[in-house]
Amino acid sequence: MSMTNHKMFYVSWEAFHRASRELAAKLLAGRYDRILAVSRGGLVPATILARELNIRLLDTICIASYQHDQQGNLSVLKACDWQDDARLLIVDDLVDTGETAKVLKQQFPQATLATVYAKPKGKPLVDVYVTDIEQDTWIQLPWDTELSYSAPLVEQQG
Repeated sequence: MSMTNHKMFYVSWEAFHRASRELAAKLLAGRYDRILAVSRGGLVPATILARELNIRLLDTICIASYQHDQQGNLSVLKACDWQDDARLLIVDDLVDTGETAKVLKQQFPQATLATVYAKPKGKPLVDVYVTDIEQDTWIQLPWDTELSYSAPLVEQQG
């Protein structure tokens, strides 16, 4: 999945924070006592959810599925050994193909999986999400981008 062949969707910090709070609102009725953040993308929304839902017990599971802009094989870099998953909330930024979600659902079958964004291939595996994203769209999240000066169009003409 190369970024050059896909649409780009840029997300600001403000938009991501707003969407994460919207996700928290959808989860208010749940009775969660722990959050498992999928590192790295799930760290920021998990922190926001922990605040909004007043959950103090957090851990991480580290699963690598991307190398910069290429999808690769899944690699569990750090596991989580929580056994009782009935009140566990697993948080990630995005479900794409669903491969990471399958691993999580297998290990924590009773947990609730929540993501901010969901693409069609992975959406059936997510319990709660906020925004639909087309499968061929690459999301540029705020921690992967930076603001920079853009010259006026008149100055860009060659």
